[in-house]
Amino acid sequence: MNHNKPDKVLGTLEQLQSTNDISIIKLSEPILSSTLQDARQRTSDASNASLDAPTPAGLEADLAHYKELFAKLRFSYVEQVTKEKFIRAIVGDPPLIVTMQENLNLEKENALAKSELKALKNEVADMVSKLETKGRELSKRYESVQLETTKLRDLPLQIEKLDKQIARLKAAQALPAGSNPDLNLPLAKTLDLVTKRKLEQQELARELESLQAKAPRKRKEAERLQAELQPLETKRQNSMTAAKEARRRKEAALGGAADDLEERARWWRASEAVLTQVLNIKN
Repeated sequence: MNHNKPDKVLGTLEQLQSTNDISIIKLSEPILSSTLQDARQRTSDASNASLDAPTPAGLEADLAHYKELFAKLRFSYVEQVTKEKFIRAIVGDPPLIVTMQENLNLEKENALAKSELKALKNEVADMVSKLETKGRELSKRYESVQLETTKLRDLPLQIEKLDKQIARLKAAQALPAGSNPDLNLPLAKTLDLVTKRKLEQQELARELESLQAKAPRKRKEAERLQAELQPLETKRQNSMTAAKEARRRKEAALGGAADDLEERARWWRASEAVLTQVLNIKN
């Protein structure tokens, strides 16, 4: 197993992160440094705090604040310049007189400049939108790379654990399997054996279902035979009792002579059997 490849990739990533640590904060440092110098001349504590620790929400708030300031500044600038031009025009020697045609030409130039400015604004807005989309994509890719890097750092430890587990399994497999040879089969034969055992189990399950279906009928038949056997058992008990009673009466009437006769009969039969065998007599 090649363990050097993850280590090599991890080393390359760490080298890239250490040499090319690119982030929005890093890229904004030159701008923030110059902005901080200008911010020291202002008395806005909130703006200074947001510049010291920039965050996405803080940057958006600062952007809205600056847009509002620039709009007010532009309005004040245009108003001031207009007043200054008007005063110079009326107090000049000779005074500046503007004709109707000059006003119309100026309006046309202003309309053309406004249309060009609007087109440039739309282009800038489109460019900003694309940059924001690209920034979000890069942020997601950066987070994904960070996550994969974390997983890659943990990968060598997991590989080491798996190697130890494989070594334990190999050592356990090398031990004698005991009296059961099925425990030492290769994977293919083990799978075949499992399939065979499953088929046997299914066959046994079908036989069990068949026997369970026959069980009620067999139970009823056994109950019927038991009912028929009960009178016969009672009759047998009565017959045995009557036979014992008749034998007892007979022995009582003979006064024990029956036992003597029966013993003599057994002796004669035994003697007859011995003589028959000795003399080889056939009936």
